[in-house]
Amino acid sequence: MISRRDFLQATVAASALWGASGVGNWARLAAQQRLTQAQLLEFEDYGNVTLIHITDIHAQMKPLWFREPEINIGVGDNRGVPPHVTGADFLKMFDIETGSPHAYALTYQDFEALAKAYGRMGGLDRCATVIKAIRAARPDALLLDGGDTWQGSLTAQRTLGQDMVNVMNALKPDAMTSHWEFTLGIDRVTEIVEGLAFPFLGANIFDAEWNEPAYEPYKMFEVGGAQVAVIGQAFPYLPIANPKWMFPGLSFGVREERMAEVVAEVRDAGADLVVVLSHNGFDVDRKMAGNVEGIDVILTGHTHDALPEPVMVGKTLLIASGSNGKFISRVDLDVQNGQMMGFKHKLIPIFSDVITPDAEVAALIDAEREPFKAELEEVIGTTDSLLYRRGNFNGTWDDLICNALIDEHQADIALSPGFRWGPSLLPGEPITREDLHNATAMNYPAAYHTEMTGETLHTILEDVADNLFNPDPYYQQGGDMVRVGGMGYRIDVTKPQGSRITEMTMLKSGEAVDPAKTYAVAGWASVNEGTEGPAIWDLVEAWIKKQGTVSIDPNTSVQVAGA
Repeated sequence: MISRRDFLQATVAASALWGASGVGNWARLAAQQRLTQAQLLEFEDYGNVTLIHITDIHAQMKPLWFREPEINIGVGDNRGVPPHVTGADFLKMFDIETGSPHAYALTYQDFEALAKAYGRMGGLDRCATVIKAIRAARPDALLLDGGDTWQGSLTAQRTLGQDMVNVMNALKPDAMTSHWEFTLGIDRVTEIVEGLAFPFLGANIFDAEWNEPAYEPYKMFEVGGAQVAVIGQAFPYLPIANPKWMFPGLSFGVREERMAEVVAEVRDAGADLVVVLSHNGFDVDRKMAGNVEGIDVILTGHTHDALPEPVMVGKTLLIASGSNGKFISRVDLDVQNGQMMGFKHKLIPIFSDVITPDAEVAALIDAEREPFKAELEEVIGTTDSLLYRRGNFNGTWDDLICNALIDEHQADIALSPGFRWGPSLLPGEPITREDLHNATAMNYPAAYHTEMTGETLHTILEDVADNLFNPDPYYQQGGDMVRVGGMGYRIDVTKPQGSRITEMTMLKSGEAVDPAKTYAVAGWASVNEGTEGPAIWDLVEAWIKKQGTVSIDPNTSVQVAGA
């Protein structure tokens, strides 16, 4: 008799043949070299439960450019496996044709040329069209928002997230979880959550004083005759990666034992399907899936990965749906007698020139943006370079910010945090104030100036590197590597903490960084309360206006070993 696990694995193999998930469907569409809305939405209904997943929108309501990472290093057991595969290796792994629209959507290769050919991606009005089409076929489909929704744009900054709340309400999510939401401050989060028409889930968020759950851990839904439990898992490392003083009294963490308890609780309550709506990050979710029994699906977020096929860990499906509204995942599941018997999956790329905008949501977006229209559209300069951020090490947006920090603060060295959010700009495009805020908008933006010894700089780099390259995913507590201006270094990602960073060198002089010497350092986004300095967007805007046209030289200052 075939086991349930064998059946699920057979389903994965079959799906590649009949095109519901992965290589068969993507390769077929790519070979056609042209797309239609009907093709993007094509899906043969399956089973009795449908999930719709979107995550890490970062307040991006309009179509945009977003270059996927060139470098996404996995360490330990995660080396060389999805999502730690990029470029040509990614295309080969998923049988995607070079130069196809899907190669453009999912990799960095030939990004500039393919962007001009295939256009911008995303736009919540286009997402609304896709969501409504799925709901038309499956009226009880669950729309689940993985968080990082209310932060990342000028208008979200000005309205304290209200613009995104209003637009997302029009999409009618069934539940959400969180991360950057808490950087609006606990009072503002409480105000928004109290007015939401859907649950704000976080099984791993506790009241620090009383050690009691602070938010709803899960929500039960009846879908297709099955009881579906959706468990929320907020970003576990908020007090480390973001300012703890913005949400005093809350504690987070992976809380693996807590997850196991909640899974058992919902199973005892009659759940036929257990879905974790997670903002852990992919590698953390992969480990949790292997350690916690009883989870059927993890909708993963935080690390902005987009995968055209699910990753299976035991009996658990991991679904990665990208960021910035570039993709929506649809997952159909056959749930019978308390078990997931099979599934079909499709990662839907939101090509904004192909998908017709939903008129109602488009009008709402324009109305939310109208009070800020002149400010958003003001041109502050032009770029001769492709500006992007995503990747384990410096992107050109971060190089631009570091150049501005060094010049405006007359610093030796600049540090810029390894944020993953921030759309791209093509060479020759104007830089508007909106573009700048898309790369900088957040609630602790002070651009500081301080002094640090070479030894302190080394310690900082080692600490951040361990957050990214610790072989145990549960110790990967940050974003990507801190971006550095004015200084180069060598990193060996296979070494233990304290031994990864060597050959720190001042770029202007070529001299080695002296551990005992003091250097002038400029940076921004310090998690320390009371940090003083101009808002980073004001500093960078002043610098761009002085330049007129910005050009960013290729950055070869970081030498990577062991990847």
